[in-house]
Amino acid sequence: MSQTLDTLRSRFNPDAAQGMHEIFQFHFSDTEDHYVVIDDGALDIQQGEHEDPSVSLSMSSDTLKGIMTGDINGMTAFMTGKLKATGNIMLATRLTELFPEK
Repeated sequence: MSQTLDTLRSRFNPDAAQGMHEIFQFHFSDTEDHYVVIDDGALDIQQGEHEDPSVSLSMSSDTLKGIMTGDINGMTAFMTGKLKATGNIMLATRLTELFPEK
């Protein structure tokens, strides 16, 4: 899991996050939960559960890895139930913009 989180850090696009103040909560079925705080171009990743996330995403760590590598399409994962989202679901669509493949 830490490798996947390192990948998120290395891919972070601060320009895409300018003016954003959002919290992405990741609930994993097979490892610890984490949340990502995006605050006006800055990124912070913490273990645990945030009390008031903007959007919550539930999946396995393998699903997140697949989305990050491009092996799994995020929309397909959502439509097939591998990824569940609650809260501001439209924020989830910005993940590829915030964490593009380099």
